[in-house]
This record gives sequence, structure tokens and C-alpha cells, in this order.
Amino acid sequence: MWIAELWRYPVKSMAGERLEWAEVGFAGIDGDRLVYVLDPRGRIVTSRTKPQLLGHRGTLGPAGEPLVDGRLWSSPEVGQDVVRAAGPGARLVRGDDPGRFDILPLLVATDGAIAAFGHDGRRLRPNVVLGGVEGLTERTWEGARLRAGEVEIGLRDLRGRCVMTTFDPDTLVQDPAVLRKIAREFDGTLALNAFVIRGGRLAVGDRVSVSASADGGG
Repeated sequence: MWIAELWRYPVKSMAGERLEWAEVGFAGIDGDRLVYVLDPRGRIVTSRTKPQLLGHRGTLGPAGEPLVDGRLWSSPEVGQDVVRAAGPGARLVRGDDPGRFDILPLLVATDGAIAAFGHDGRRLRPNVVLGGVEGLTERTWEGARLRAGEVEIGLRDLRGRCVMTTFDPDTLVQDPAVLRKIAREFDGTLALNAFVIRGGRLAVGDRVSVSASADGGG
């Protein structure tokens, strides 16, 4: 079993960037969900209700500043795009609100479950995709622990999926049948909510082992 993909989403609810390596700590992958959208009442806005946000891509620039479609996240042009996608009064902010992570700082998916899902794995918005995992083995891993080099990751529980999975990551065309399939064939859950027990560097190709019992992350 190995790390097949690493993903970071510098701007919550926007498309992310695929990485070859990443530093991980208790807040997940370094640079993940640094910026998020707030509505006029100060509530975090996601693509569950504003799917047009998925049409923009968040990355980190050379200096570590979040970019949206290659432009500084705080630029007036990006601000206008956010209003068009999320409505009047919506704005991007940078901060450490715990709500920027829907549940836990990491989401771990597996190639076997993605194959069974039968759609682009980007619909699941994972941070880590593990390769070499047979079928739906991930469904037996709740409470387990992953080790990759010096890094240890706790797997808490399976992630309940939402309407975001119904949007094609490239075209934004919606297919409600995707979520119906997840409900029918996977009890509404795919991939695993995860937390970092011991941080360090992860890289694509790193070997990964799984063992029982991962306390914490509650």
C-alpha cells in the first residue's frame, strides 16, 4: 500500500492542487484551507450551497500566499469572482476558524473504493489517496492508524457524502444520480475522516501500513 495522490485546497470549496509531497501537522496538510468564503452574516459558505465556487482553483504561490486562478486571493478581481459565485456580500477571509474543516483536517480515500464508486475521485475531495487497497477495505478501517515513514494518521470514521459529489469537477454539470448511488451502494459514506497523530513529510510513493487503534481526534 502506498500514497498514490496528495491534494491541497488552499481555498475552501474551490478546486485544489495535486502535490508530489507535503508537510502535515495537526492542522492537516500545510497550506490547506487557509482561506474561506464568508457570507454577509459572517458564516462560512461552501459549494454545497454555492457550487459555482468549484469552478475556481486555489493554489499556493511561491511565497506561500493563496492564489485563486493564479491571482492573489485578496485582489479586487478575485473578490468580484467570489461575489458572482457566492452572492452579494460574500468575501474571502484568511483565518483559523475550525469550521474551515467540515469535520477533521484530513480526508483519506483509497483507490479500491474510488474504483467501486465509478466516478472521478476528485468528487470526493480527498487530501490523501492510498493505492494498492483492495475493493472496499477502507470500510473496515474506522479507528485504525496509518503509518507512512515518520507520519502517523488516525482514521476516525467514514465520511457522510453530500451534494458536492454530484458536480463534475471540470464542467460543474450536476448529476444527482451520483449521490443516489453513494446512498444505495455505500450507505451514504465514502473515504475516511482523519487526524494527524504525528506530523512530518508525506510524498507520493511512500509506503503505508495500517494497524488497529488510533485514539484521539475526537
